[in-house]
Amino acid sequence: MDFYAINSLRENHAGWSLLRAQNAPLALTFFMAAFTGPNRRNLGRQELIDVLDDVLFGLRDSEGGDRFPRPAGEYLDDWAADERQWLRKYYVPGEDEPHYDLTAAAEDVVRWVENLRGRDFVATQSRLTSIFAVLKQLVQQSETDPEVRLAELQRQRDGIDAEMQRIREGNIRVMTGPEALDHLQQLTALAKDLLSDFREVEQNFRRLDRQVREQIATWDGTQGELLESIFDNQQDISSSLQGRTFQGFWDYLMSPQLRNELQDLLQRATNIEALATTDMQAVANLHQDWLPAVEQTQATVRQLSQQMRRLLDDKVFLENKRIMQLIRSIESGALGSREAPPSGAFMEIEAPSVDVVLPFERPLYEPSRKVLVDDAVETADDADVDASALFGQFFVDKERLRANIDAVLAEADQATLADVTEAHPLSQGLAEVVAYYQLATESDWATINPEQSQHLSWQLPDGSIREATIEQIIFGRPA
Repeated sequence: MDFYAINSLRENHAGWSLLRAQNAPLALTFFMAAFTGPNRRNLGRQELIDVLDDVLFGLRDSEGGDRFPRPAGEYLDDWAADERQWLRKYYVPGEDEPHYDLTAAAEDVVRWVENLRGRDFVATQSRLTSIFAVLKQLVQQSETDPEVRLAELQRQRDGIDAEMQRIREGNIRVMTGPEALDHLQQLTALAKDLLSDFREVEQNFRRLDRQVREQIATWDGTQGELLESIFDNQQDISSSLQGRTFQGFWDYLMSPQLRNELQDLLQRATNIEALATTDMQAVANLHQDWLPAVEQTQATVRQLSQQMRRLLDDKVFLENKRIMQLIRSIESGALGSREAPPSGAFMEIEAPSVDVVLPFERPLYEPSRKVLVDDAVETADDADVDASALFGQFFVDKERLRANIDAVLAEADQATLADVTEAHPLSQGLAEVVAYYQLATESDWATINPEQSQHLSWQLPDGSIREATIEQIIFGRPA
């Protein structure tokens, strides 16, 4: 970055303007008390006013009653104004009260100010270990020579065998207290950074959506070109670096196996003796803090298609309205000229004409061929006709399948179709699998992962087993 880029940030960046503001200590104290401290988002106006009133009461009691004379609501409106952009003010569908959330720029300033206090314990060993681990994975996973990769895997295997032998001999090395505290501090720092990244990811998605809506609002081309542009932009959003990395994190977090492994590791971390004197509640609830933040960002991604569809409907409505206005003007002109038609030629119509075909241009006569059809009908014996197929039809009850899904989700946050069929085996074969698939496509709380597969099996009345391999379907518990 050069001088001009830095100067532009100084004049236009919301975070820089927060640092330069006269009431920056008040704003940062409130942001920490309302948002980053309790790790909350999307708070209503009245709830924020109550928190800010508590902060102002304490400051006025110690600094004087005239220190911050404005009401709490005016401070909120000022911080959410376009020239500030420290808070994002918006309305939730179905509610009249405005909601507020901390912007990514303001949260960066909060994190920076928190780091200015200094730390009693600085994690260095765990950071070096993480650097080595990431660097090794980068180099090893990018290696194309099979011999080199096999040699590295063999070296890792020898190291694992040696470690297993030392454990069998009773030589077990346990992480010391400083080392455990070092890794715990890095873990909590990374978790906070990840939560703060969600606001920036959501802001980037809203910026992409705003660009698409501006293009639709100022479009002057044809309807087909507009549709092509909309689909291209939607594809750009999902295939962008931001979209692909976020989708990868979402798939990782939604994997039942990985989530169970994460919960098990967090639970085991809370039982480490070297960290007995440390508050591990934040570590135990780490994954519970991620889910609401990721779900809100995912909801923002889903709203992109809905907003583009709504804007397109408005465009079609305006075009249809223009067509009706033209039709009405034509009808009014026709009625006005009925009594007093204009002089001269009123309308020109092409005269009827006959297509002339020369005799030799016509094809010769070709007699049609007679096709013999055997229309003899044999009388069938009713005793030889199997009518069971007419009465062997069945109906797949989707309500029963929904009840099966709800029963499984009552004990878990999410479940795959394999989990549902294991608890409630398939009784109607492939038709029931298709019905489950239809329920997943119609539900907002189900995800179909084409990159993963799952195996289903059911038993036929004759005792034989049938199997099917389909895309992985994950049902989530509705919020």
